[in-house]
Amino acid sequence: MPVDLSEIAAPDRSAVLTMEIQRGVVGDLSSFPELADAARRVGVVPNTARVLAAARALSIPVVHCTAEFRADRVGSPVNCQLVAAVVRRPDHLLTGTPPTELIHELGPEPGDLVSSRLHGVSPFSGTSLDPWLRSLGVRTVIATGVSVNLGVLGLAIEAVNLGYTVVVPRDTVAGIPQQYADAVLDNTFPLITTLTTVDDLLTAWKL
Repeated sequence: MPVDLSEIAAPDRSAVLTMEIQRGVVGDLSSFPELADAARRVGVVPNTARVLAAARALSIPVVHCTAEFRADRVGSPVNCQLVAAVVRRPDHLLTGTPPTELIHELGPEPGDLVSSRLHGVSPFSGTSLDPWLRSLGVRTVIATGVSVNLGVLGLAIEAVNLGYTVVVPRDTVAGIPQQYADAVLDNTFPLITTLTTVDDLLTAWKL
């Protein structure tokens, strides 16, 4: 079914979400060098920066979804292999430390929101993200970040379950290995999201 991007991603109904584009994830302090390399190959940071600049110019809300952990691990149940691997690193993404910061090219700017989570692999459960979006009248979320394997996929599934429309600029997301990320983008994301590119999104926003 043809999709009118200018309608479903209209500025008066949309918000842009960044997913874990943090210094300790894909930046200069990354604990995941393969994922950081994949993000660089795709151009996740510069491409997302273009989207954020356009969104802010159009007064589209920007929400940065970040992950962090307390030093005592309270609030972060070890209930899957990913979390178990993460908590074995005592200094990984500790609250208040530089690795938890956004990559600086992305902000946060004064008008942005930051939604941090202590548990799970996606940004809606147990955070204020959904109430914030609803209070802003958001009906479409534009998802950027990492990883296609878990975080961005989980964001998309949760958003759809909550009633949002999801748009994903393909050149703002990355995962590993590349072949797997491409397969998920080609075979799973089209079922639950509208895939696009930064250029096409900006064109829909008449920029």
